[in-house]
Amino acid sequence: MNIAIYIYDEAEVLDFSGPYEVFSVANRFLEESKKHKLFLVSQNKEVKARGDYKVLSHYTIDNHPKIDVLVVAGGVHTGELKKDEVISWISKIAKNVKFVASVCTGAFLLAKAEVIKEHKVTTHWEDIPDLKKDFPLLKVVEDVRWVDEGDIITSAGISAGIDMSLHLVSKLYSLELAQKVAKQMQFDWTKDS
Repeated sequence: MNIAIYIYDEAEVLDFSGPYEVFSVANRFLEESKKHKLFLVSQNKEVKARGDYKVLSHYTIDNHPKIDVLVVAGGVHTGELKKDEVISWISKIAKNVKFVASVCTGAFLLAKAEVIKEHKVTTHWEDIPDLKKDFPLLKVVEDVRWVDEGDIITSAGISAGIDMSLHLVSKLYSLELAQKVAKQMQFDWTKDS
């Protein structure tokens, strides 16, 4: 199984590094045959995340392997919404994966790509009014850490992506594994959305 996290310039560091750590730690507990491949994908190989945090992605949207789980990070997303090639890529990839997830304002990218249309979703508390305004068919939920709509999962802001990723581990593998990962990370997991 291949798990990809999409990042871009001005992405929130914890939006991608939190989920990355969850899936990385999960691999420590899995038998070799059940381990997943985890990687970062971006439009360009080099990304400058928030705080001038420089990241070299493993792949670009043009050269990555097959993706089974796609996680879209949040951050300053407004520039990404204007990139037709990125939105088209998200739309195309989302049709062929087992799960699509977003952290924080990554929900805007999923909505623009029409991955989420009339779904129940969430995002960072500060961006909820804009998500409601920009995508009025969405059922935007407040005061939750994450929302599970089956094969689409969205999370609130920044650290909530860790809660959501632990939930995703429980769906992909087991609740027991997710609990082991949370304990290993010394993270107080909010299991209920």
